[in-house]
Amino acid sequence: MRPSPPQHTPLAERLRPKALNEVVGQQHLLGEGMALRLAFESGQPHSCIFWGPPGTGKTTIARLMADAFDARFITISAVLGGVKDIREAVEKAQLAQQQGRRTLVFVDEVHRFNKSQQDAFLPHVESGLFTFIGATTENPSFEVNSALLSRAVVYVLQPLTLEDLQKIVHKAQSMQALPAIEPKAIERLVAYADGDARRLLNTLETLAVSATQEQRADITDVWLLKVLGERMRRYDKGGEQFYDTISALHKSVRGSDPDAALYWLVRMLDGGVDPRYLARRMIRMASEDIGLADPRALRLALDAAEVYERLGTPEGELALAECVVYLAVAAKSNAVYKAFNAAKAFVKQDGTRPVPMQLRNAPTKLMKELDYGKGYRYAHDEADAFAAGARYLPDGMAEPGFYQPVQRGLEIRIAEKLRALRERNSQAR
Repeated sequence: MRPSPPQHTPLAERLRPKALNEVVGQQHLLGEGMALRLAFESGQPHSCIFWGPPGTGKTTIARLMADAFDARFITISAVLGGVKDIREAVEKAQLAQQQGRRTLVFVDEVHRFNKSQQDAFLPHVESGLFTFIGATTENPSFEVNSALLSRAVVYVLQPLTLEDLQKIVHKAQSMQALPAIEPKAIERLVAYADGDARRLLNTLETLAVSATQEQRADITDVWLLKVLGERMRRYDKGGEQFYDTISALHKSVRGSDPDAALYWLVRMLDGGVDPRYLARRMIRMASEDIGLADPRALRLALDAAEVYERLGTPEGELALAECVVYLAVAAKSNAVYKAFNAAKAFVKQDGTRPVPMQLRNAPTKLMKELDYGKGYRYAHDEADAFAAGARYLPDGMAEPGFYQPVQRGLEIRIAEKLRALRERNSQAR
């Protein structure tokens, strides 16, 4: 086992578990009879990938695994490392193997390595030179090479619960690393940590230092807010959580729930996401999910983006809120979205059909002599500005029916008009 770290080391290191039963959280993996605990108890290490948000214990569990199997622990940061670090790890593992000792190579943020760097581990994993453990905050299905992924077991780590985080606070207090903290301040701290033990521990250390400097005997909620201020936001601007949250906003709008849409909008604003990004997403929502059922939605989304550019934060955020509520309650149609995708798919697989002669441009005498534009009927010269019976698709191409209006909002009237125009075409042809 590793010796206890000295007292001047960071709080996160001082509280790092020394045994598996000291790990806070992840009981779905580490509880009695659970998969990862059974792996520890098997006596035989295997390559694996720990996938989960920051501060959920990925590095800690990897270190404990090395201790459990009495293996040399080599860590590589994919953010800072490269091929040289991989080569050095292989050399150290070969030396350990000669000494009859196992090696565990831990790669933090493994998704940051490119394909060739990830591939460099494969022959050594297959030969058994070392056990590979990768840690990632991103979905390994997309970020880890399939060859490496097929040789490793993926364990999904969950954010720590409020109760888990409270245990960490109490443990820090039992070590006398912190002054007394009032219950309301603890509640705010664990809510701010948002499942991230590392964030909680770093915050506790900041508070401890500040309290010592000010010779405070306790940490109150009022003083906590004074010290941390804007740092009390609880939002991760990057990674999977970011995309999950914007997905929740988009689906709330699509589902016509204005309260949920406002909730997710404010969650993102509170977390510090760029409001301009949100404005762009709302423009997309207006095009994809509302479309011609309510064309005003797109205009309102563009106006909200412009208002935010003029007013900035916080005044301009109200325009975004107004927009997201309107989008949520507006009539919904993805008919144009579906029609556009259908047209793209058709064109991709279809041949290059020539433009019919009557639709071609004829800017020169030669082109007119070759019948370019001959037979074209100028719609404005005909009744209701509609040339009944005229065709605008390539010769021989059947009517594709890409656009199918829904029976909601303005598209009800659009569908009626299209039916009338198609009837006139049918009669004229």
